[in-house]
Amino acid sequence: MVRRAPLAAPGPADPRPHGAAGVGWARALQGRDRRLGPVSVLLTGVGKRYDIVSAFAQHDTTVAVDPNPLAPAQYAAHHRRAVPRIEDPGYVPALADLCAELDVGAVVPLTDLDIEVLARARADGLLPALVPDPDVAAATFDKYEAHALLRRHGLPSPPTVLPGEPVEAYPVMVKPRHGSGARSIHAARDAAEAEFFCRYVDEPVMVQRLMQGPEFSIDALCDLDGRCLNAIPRTMIESRGGESIKGTVIDDRELVDLGREVVEALGVRGPCTVQVFRDREIGLGITDVNARFGGAFPAPMYAAPPGRTYPELIVRMARGEAVAPHVGEYRAGITFTRYYWQLELDGDLRPTGRDIVEPPGPPPPR
Repeated sequence: MVRRAPLAAPGPADPRPHGAAGVGWARALQGRDRRLGPVSVLLTGVGKRYDIVSAFAQHDTTVAVDPNPLAPAQYAAHHRRAVPRIEDPGYVPALADLCAELDVGAVVPLTDLDIEVLARARADGLLPALVPDPDVAAATFDKYEAHALLRRHGLPSPPTVLPGEPVEAYPVMVKPRHGSGARSIHAARDAAEAEFFCRYVDEPVMVQRLMQGPEFSIDALCDLDGRCLNAIPRTMIESRGGESIKGTVIDDRELVDLGREVVEALGVRGPCTVQVFRDREIGLGITDVNARFGGAFPAPMYAAPPGRTYPELIVRMARGEAVAPHVGEYRAGITFTRYYWQLELDGDLRPTGRDIVEPPGPPPPR
């Protein structure tokens, strides 16, 4: 296997090329020399994440894929394509075809649902996916397995058991082991309530200590070797359906250090969001690790140093450049609040260019 040279020789700020992990990631790109020019970034499961797709499209050719023809975020990309559903055997081959056709240098998932599929495809050399190894992808999709994985690495996770196992103390949260969006999560004050909700929720669940204290998220990005490039913590002011819609970037070195420790211990590649509580009795406890961008994607965008937003760094890595870690370099005190906008489509589902205001698009804030 031949390692492809980076687009430009590393400068003082970027002192070393990618190691073995970079070679593995480039395996699907054999025969293509990325020194010849820009490459594309392919985003999967784009759904309504118009913000993420738009941010990538500012810096490189962006391909958006989703099985839903009405997924609004696809219209922010240079190329939009419908692909089979994730469980379809043709899903990975369809992505591989797009990678070859559109010179894709990185595949980035925007949903939990295909991370494990992409991880296996990456391990098999089929896709240049920015995801962790398959075992870590599988563990982080199962919240109980994620808890066990964190504990094996000596990382703080709240006391968590399976139904029928002894509970240390109440109150607790009965939570589905799979999925996202705060779906079917129930607080239980005692054993009777916990047993009821374990029966009531029609899917595998776990029982976790109800953390008493503020909730935070840490938005991190890792390179192809699993080195943390940055970790930016924020508060959770308000969430809807488990997705943060209001929050503030904070200066909290303990959270920065925890975010870096988590993603490097797990060997994350690409973006990752670590959810954590600061309990008044037990201290920090990690409740979720998502190997993708979080709902509050704007927070690290606003807070990142100039030229070092996460989309910009991913584009640089896709081109073969090495990026130097700059953990803890961000602007604290930034608050974000998110809202919805819409697109008008014609009978062929093409944007009309019209809007409810003139000029089209969200008016600038006053």
